[in-house]
Amino acid sequence: MSALLSVRDVHAHYGKSHILHGVDLQVGANEVVSLLGRNGSGRSTTMKAIMGLVPPTRGSIRLRERELAGARPYAICRAGIAYVPEEREVFANLTVDENLRMGEQPAVAGATQWTAEQMFDYFPRLKERRNTRAGSLSGGEQQMLTICRSLLGNPLVMLVDEPTEGLAPKIVAAVADCIRDMHRRGVSVVLVEQKLAIALKVSTRVCVMGHGQIVFEGTPQQLAADEQLQAEWLAV
Repeated sequence: MSALLSVRDVHAHYGKSHILHGVDLQVGANEVVSLLGRNGSGRSTTMKAIMGLVPPTRGSIRLRERELAGARPYAICRAGIAYVPEEREVFANLTVDENLRMGEQPAVAGATQWTAEQMFDYFPRLKERRNTRAGSLSGGEQQMLTICRSLLGNPLVMLVDEPTEGLAPKIVAAVADCIRDMHRRGVSVVLVEQKLAIALKVSTRVCVMGHGQIVFEGTPQQLAADEQLQAEWLAV
């Protein structure tokens, strides 16, 4: 596989705490790769390290052939990586329309280009609420908005952290459909997801993390069939 995004031997710290211990992750063009593992295994920190929010203390992060380790988050975004944080982080005092416009940027070469109308096709509720301030939206609506705002940056790779946490089943299904359609339209996705059934359903490949490292990499079918692996690294 020719990697679109290549993460090699990445280490990261929070203060004196060593969180990532040499993460190796390859994401090919038009792949959905899920990062699975228990809380504290390093999944979200891996996403933040890729995005430059937790600067790696060692290792390489390359998009295509461009080295991004040590770059500022805005530069990483402009290079073609978008980030949907677990906390959602909408602009509360801006309307839905204004939030979406905040996410727009020119597409880098080879990226799929998106429009606000496509976002409303994914999540019709946002169209109904387009003139509503984002701080007044429900948690599910804010999650929809954050995904759409990130997509309007026309990324090559989307990093999506726990998108279904705390959402109603109907919204979970809509988010899963959106991720599958991103994949169909050529966007690579790195997904942190606590719900194993969702991850297995939308992923082309899965990686399991433990103690700040990748401990398994394979197909969703391989993981689903390996009960011992699930018990050791995923069971609560």
